[in-house]
Amino acid sequence: MMAGSGGVILQTASTNGIMGYPYYADYNATKAGVIELTRSMALELAPKVRVCAVAPGYVLTPMQRAEYTDAMLNEVNRKIPLRRHAKPEEIAALFAYLASEDAAYATGHVYTMDGGETAGDSPAASAKIWMRDAPAARYDRKGIEV
Repeated sequence: MMAGSGGVILQTASTNGIMGYPYYADYNATKAGVIELTRSMALELAPKVRVCAVAPGYVLTPMQRAEYTDAMLNEVNRKIPLRRHAKPEEIAALFAYLASEDAAYATGHVYTMDGGETAGDSPAASAKIWMRDAPAARYDRKGIEV
């Protein structure tokens, strides 16, 4: 790429690299590394090569469908502002755009596509989750006992 006419490197990160999730320290650290690798490579390889990453949230792949029960999927979906998993083709469309000439000015950035999951706390989702397990009068919206 560097000797030729340039190109685009696209990497797959994850929302796990942006915010912590318990019991996934190894995966979280790996995806955080992909994010910083993307940024560093973009600086080192510009202007000939663009480097970007996509950080998907939950994607309803055949593997996830096989591992999650309907109840588990519904529980996760309640935490996502758009209330659903991404479709694989939605994530693929972002990769296609980033690989195209339409994204010729994009480099060094990580594009999060997670239905709003990392945008902040969803009070409605948090309230539903915590109200399920305990009376609302005893816990605030973040689940902290009052």
